[in-house]
Amino acid sequence: MTDLTQPVAAGGALVPPLPPRRGFRPYVEIARIDHWFKNAFMALGVLLAFFYRPALFDVSHAGTLVAAFFATCIVASSNYVLNELLDAPLDREHPTKRFRPAASGEVNAKAAILLWGALGFVGIAGSFALNAPFGLSALGLWVMGCVYNIPPVRSKEIAYVDVLSESVNNPIRLALGWFALVPDRLPPQSLVLAYWMVGAFFMATKRFAEYRAIGDPERAARYRRSFKVYDEARLLASMVFYVTACALFSGIFLVRYKLELILCVPFVAGFFALYVSLGMREDSPVQNPEKLYRERGFFAYAIGITVLFVTLMFVEIPVLYDAFGVEPSSFEPLWRID
Repeated sequence: MTDLTQPVAAGGALVPPLPPRRGFRPYVEIARIDHWFKNAFMALGVLLAFFYRPALFDVSHAGTLVAAFFATCIVASSNYVLNELLDAPLDREHPTKRFRPAASGEVNAKAAILLWGALGFVGIAGSFALNAPFGLSALGLWVMGCVYNIPPVRSKEIAYVDVLSESVNNPIRLALGWFALVPDRLPPQSLVLAYWMVGAFFMATKRFAEYRAIGDPERAARYRRSFKVYDEARLLASMVFYVTACALFSGIFLVRYKLELILCVPFVAGFFALYVSLGMREDSPVQNPEKLYRERGFFAYAIGITVLFVTLMFVEIPVLYDAFGVEPSSFEPLWRID
């Protein structure tokens, strides 16, 4: 393993790493607690569970959901520790990531490995304590972290596979939200695939923004091997592919289960267009999704779409089914709008 205490070249200059800090702060930082918000993607699985079994919408299940969320966060932090440790040599080629704790020599590699294993064990054990399907999903999340980061597979270095193997965590999180409440059924596969593709769109847009921010193809290739294959045109084309696939799979779910969601379509299309425009910015904020809340207009728009989506999931509007000639689903709505 690379010695993290040695000086490294970054941007053509020799940049000595910072001396290791005492205490736990660098280890807390590499666990990326500020990235736990990504586990909010479990919410769609929870929402689907309520849609499938309305009786589950009860305060008695709050404790289960809280436990499921924190178990998932611990597993995710195990993956983040591994990512920070194994990416340290490459992060030193990035204009900002070279200041991360592992890349700058602020953590001990052996201690970080122990932290990775401990977090993984605690998170997976806690997940199996909830139920077996939830535990298997959490194990899948952890295994995908290993596939993404550990040689010789290290899927993050293979163009296109990197995006798909990272974004598969989206449908895994959906499954975690679903299985926390409904362990005896699988969620709708059309929406699972759509969730995978929307995650791939977000990840491809992040790659696009990173490539533009680095601004040097040779340096970009040193930072991330997949950039030897990628360029701006290929990344843009992949973004179009992923968002189109997401739309098609979502359409299957929409027609099969919930036609009311068609009212969301123009707003969701606007959301994707807005996200691409953010990706086009100089030093784009989509490079760090955990900081997108600072884009107040975008954040407010995203919240508005979420509220509309959740509302329409539990509303029935019969006139839509008549207009499109579609048979209503067998699920009983909370509200009916005649």
